[in-house]
Amino acid sequence: MRPDLNKQREGAKAPSRHILRKSSEGFGPGAYAAFIIVMLAAMALCICVGSVTIPLKTIVSVIWRAVKGLPQIPGTSSSIILSVRIPRVLCVALSGAALSLCGAAMQGLLKNPLADGSTLGVSSGAALGACLAIALEITLPGFPFAGTMVMAMAFAFLSLVLILSLAYRLDYSLATGTIILIGVIFSMFISSVMSLVIAFAGDHLRSITYWTMGSLAGSSYLNALVLLIALVLCGSVILLHARELNAFAIGEDNARHIGVNVKRVKLTVMITVSVLIGVCVSIGGTIAFVGLVTPHMVRMITGPNHKRILPASLFGGATFLLLCDLVARVIVNPVELPIGVVTSLIGAVLFVNIFYQTRSGR
Repeated sequence: MRPDLNKQREGAKAPSRHILRKSSEGFGPGAYAAFIIVMLAAMALCICVGSVTIPLKTIVSVIWRAVKGLPQIPGTSSSIILSVRIPRVLCVALSGAALSLCGAAMQGLLKNPLADGSTLGVSSGAALGACLAIALEITLPGFPFAGTMVMAMAFAFLSLVLILSLAYRLDYSLATGTIILIGVIFSMFISSVMSLVIAFAGDHLRSITYWTMGSLAGSSYLNALVLLIALVLCGSVILLHARELNAFAIGEDNARHIGVNVKRVKLTVMITVSVLIGVCVSIGGTIAFVGLVTPHMVRMITGPNHKRILPASLFGGATFLLLCDLVARVIVNPVELPIGVVTSLIGAVLFVNIFYQTRSGR
């Protein structure tokens, strides 16, 4: 009977080895080139189209002269291109990439298709911190938006600590279901607190209300630089955990048996996600559905391997939010809609369609 038992044990370990072997299969240069070309095409379209349509040739000429330090040709709309559209497009692309990457990481970590940063309550906590900063006019000398950003990041991190502490008291293993349940309850509580803050906001009511809908209008190169630094630092940590996220796909117990430090990976990914979401919320406000829908669309193309899902989510999220921002700017021109409204409308329809197809395929 011992040989049979050994065969059974080897058979049970085979899927784990198979998953870990597949986790090394990332994208090739051709796939990266395709994603980059699509994203750059979306960026070019967003720079060209708006309240004033500018030819691509003119945009290339303006950017080339700016890079070379040459004087701009009068009448080429150089101020619109360099001061308004390019910084906004950069911030939109970076925010979309960051939010989508966070959503893909959380869905893999918690093994739940409905998971993203908002599921943990991190987005709600960051939004509350930013709202308080706006209402109380908290700023840092020399950095106009630093007060909002610091408050958003601080509240995002504190929210994560509180959620994990409550989940740990209820379940020492930090089970996925417990974390999600606490996160949903915490989000509902934060929503009521935000309503209270808005009720007493006074002169800041309009700005807070518009900010909670999500908007990247008026973005600057400094905003883009902050988003880029946060995405490079936090995104690198998430991408380096693609193998562990693949192991989570077969269950936490199996991941633990093949050598994954489950608690450490959970804490690392969640803290990284909270920091990245805090930065995005402080600059663009609450932008829903990007981290929830984009990883689902990407997964249909790449399959379940996180070596492919995570980098594809970066480009997919950037492209998705760029197109949503374009719709927000032109659909009721000259009035501009908050980008969060557009992502919610489009994201809700896409998510219902994706959910229906997933259920029908079973």
